[in-house]
Amino acid sequence: MSTTDFSKQLNNLQLFLFNFAMRLTNNHEKAKDLVQDTSLRAFRYREKFQMGTNFKGWIATIMRNTFINNYRKEKRQRTVSEPVEELAYSLESTTIPSYAAEINLRMQEIHHKIDQIGELYSVPFLMHYRGYEYQEIANYLSLPMGTVKSRIFTARKKLKDAIERVTS
Repeated sequence: MSTTDFSKQLNNLQLFLFNFAMRLTNNHEKAKDLVQDTSLRAFRYREKFQMGTNFKGWIATIMRNTFINNYRKEKRQRTVSEPVEELAYSLESTTIPSYAAEINLRMQEIHHKIDQIGELYSVPFLMHYRGYEYQEIANYLSLPMGTVKSRIFTARKKLKDAIERVTS
């Protein structure tokens, strides 16, 4: 496809692209930016378009992927712009006990409850709690990932039931 034909087809889809962008962003200005980014990327990679395929679908896929990538980038870039003192003050809570001894007792109770649910459930639960991903836990325990997810879910349920029995 020649550059002029490509440009004509892209121009014919501008209204479609804007409407699609509005559904993704729910913001007029962001939708215009997304259409512009999509058009730029489509034009940059026009050689990758294969004749005989759905041009509208190809453009829509570029827009969707651009939106997702921008969303993820914005999510990573969100930072707190308040001074550290204000942030530290906002993190203080009245629900947290002020005495270290009371905190230690509560943590001991929680660890005791975790020990009571059995090693079968507590090991994957604690690994997940410490930040391991499901696949890492599955590899370490030589289990299918579905089994790991099931055991973590069951551990949460058992812990919730045990804690509710104590508080009620």
